Amino acid sequence: MTSKPDDIQQIEKRIQKLKTTNGKRAEESQEKQFIYAYQVGSRIAAELVSGVLVGAGLGYLLDKLCNTAPLQLIIFLILGGIAGFLNVYRFVKNQDRKEK
Repeated sequence: MTSKPDDIQQIEKRIQKLKTTNGKRAEESQEKQFIYAYQVGSRIAAELVSGVLVGAGLGYLLDKLCNTAPLQLIIFLILGGIAGFLNVYRFVKNQDRKEK
């Protein structure tokens, strides 16, 4: 059998090296995408939950102060939910602008 010339062996080594570095970059890119998705999901969940909790807390306190059993709680619970959705909407719009 004939042996391969040195040039071809060097080219094959370079190809193998490039394949391994490209594979590592692809794995890093997937990890970054997963981390970004996790951060966005956590932020959205926190916005929704915090809006509802703050609204419920304010409504409960106002009910205790004004002696209006569940009325203020229901009103502020709904307002807190609306505020949470509004915050999520603003966040998503801001992310869209950053991507463009």
